[in-house]
Amino acid sequence: MTSRKSKKPNFLIIVADDLGFSDCGCYGSEIQTPNVDALAKDTGGIRFTNFHVASMCSPTRSMLMTGTDNHIAGLGSLAEIIRHSPAHQGKPGHEGYLNDRVVALPEILRDGGYHTIMAGKWHLGLTKKHSPHARGFKRSFGLLPAAANHYGYEPQYEDQIKEPGPFFDAVTRALHMEDTEYVEELPEDFYSSDTYASKIIQHLSDRTPEEKEQPFFAYLPFSAPHWPLQAPKESVEKYKGVYDDGPAALRLKRLESLKKLGLVDPNVKPHEVVIVQGDPGEWEDLDSETRAKSARAMETYAGMVDRMDWNIGKVINYLKEVGEYDNTYIFFMSDNGAEGASIEARPVLGEHILEHLAKYYNNSLENIGRKDSFVWYGTRWAQAATAPSRLHKRFSTEGGCRVPLVLKPASRKLKNASGSKITNAFCTVMDIVPTVLDLAGLKHPGTEYKGRAIAGLRGASWTRFLSVARETDNKVITATVHPPDYVVGFEVAGSAGLIKGRYKLTYVPFPKGPQRWELFDLETDPGETTDLKESEPQIFAELLGEWEKYKKEVGVVGLAGELDGIEPNVDEFEDFTKWIRWIGKKDVPPQIVGQVPA
Repeated sequence: MTSRKSKKPNFLIIVADDLGFSDCGCYGSEIQTPNVDALAKDTGGIRFTNFHVASMCSPTRSMLMTGTDNHIAGLGSLAEIIRHSPAHQGKPGHEGYLNDRVVALPEILRDGGYHTIMAGKWHLGLTKKHSPHARGFKRSFGLLPAAANHYGYEPQYEDQIKEPGPFFDAVTRALHMEDTEYVEELPEDFYSSDTYASKIIQHLSDRTPEEKEQPFFAYLPFSAPHWPLQAPKESVEKYKGVYDDGPAALRLKRLESLKKLGLVDPNVKPHEVVIVQGDPGEWEDLDSETRAKSARAMETYAGMVDRMDWNIGKVINYLKEVGEYDNTYIFFMSDNGAEGASIEARPVLGEHILEHLAKYYNNSLENIGRKDSFVWYGTRWAQAATAPSRLHKRFSTEGGCRVPLVLKPASRKLKNASGSKITNAFCTVMDIVPTVLDLAGLKHPGTEYKGRAIAGLRGASWTRFLSVARETDNKVITATVHPPDYVVGFEVAGSAGLIKGRYKLTYVPFPKGPQRWELFDLETDPGETTDLKESEPQIFAELLGEWEKYKKEVGVVGLAGELDGIEPNVDEFEDFTKWIRWIGKKDVPPQIVGQVPA
């Protein structure tokens, strides 16, 4: 057996769901996140300001688990989007779950002697063969769909077959799988963040003596602060009145805080807030009731972040109590930019959503945040959290793809290293797999795993970068991760981006953007405010060529505006989101028995 002193490092990866760039205290927020802040201040702690992910949740999670592009891993788009897009149905890399063309990080770590555990949002497949357990986690408690009620609450529908209908059919039931079985009934005191943190601690405490001799890989992907915005009342009340001045005032405060902390350039030009028809109006033009409800939604959002941080603290305290903290690398990140959708404004669907909310939920001012409420906070609050960047989740702009990342290294060998360091080195979520494997002393299997062909890594290890960071006393780390000619592309839901060195191509669909390629210099213009397409035609042409190579390599189907006239695939896409309501239950209505997997 391996002695505790010589044991390989442990890893804990914590993911927040739809957390904005400046939503934590160490990134300039008024929201209280003392435990995340402490990770940044700890020995060797680093805050990243140029860390990039996909613009939506499951694509990012597929990249995090595999170290390769989401279009290769099976999540070229969300399953919930593919179900409505015949052009994507049946295309390789658009299966809607983590496919067999990739090997997952927990599979490699398990094979390499690690004890692998997870609790939280999976969103990489609904069936047992696509579950966390099937992809390498020995112990798991996973939320399978994209979103769910944080208290596990479901209304009593009048029509058990036709309701809840579109949208709500995939985001209401808190469908979980524990190890190899669906969870039919959640605990009475279930609240997503509380339960996931408790489950991770339970997985750690339940280890056998032999398992305690193994290093562990723990994955804690919260479903907070994704809508529906819900949090314990005591967490929400802490923020009562904090947001009464509205999102524009918050945006200015956050920007000033980011500048004071040295996380953005003091002379940065922020992108203007993008507002289109159907989005909320100016704060001053809203009636008092609308303002009060909007502020309460933001208070609830803050309460969710606050409660998530409190639960992170529980896990950290447990690691310290059992003597594992110092030997654990801890990553804290968001899966994409803040969620800015105005869901109620969607054509046709929006009317159904509002009718359903009025029928089955209580969104009165006093009840917002409780289990039988269902609210989101909208584009203006989201853009307060992503400033100075452009837009938010769903768009491959900096506001959609640039997110916070805090890394606390295993500090056993870092006795003299300082914390609170900052780096602007460009890096991506695909780098985490090669980094973890390097630090664990393991190798990626390359292009074959257990007899099947798999994709290789597209990310790069940070071990050299971390070595430089460890040796420097400077608060700002100037070392880079990738060479200047490194190219990385992004595309989800028809919005795309491609970065090479300091330049970036961005494609934002109507109506939030011009639905054409734009060119930006991220070094001088991280807000993506000045299009250089006309003034830098050679660079524009060079990056367009890189886009075409990337598109072909990974299998991008097309951008918004390019898919008209594409015929549906011969095989109808299997709409497995309809299973969420009934999968794993015993009382399946006879009309749909046989349609739902066991």
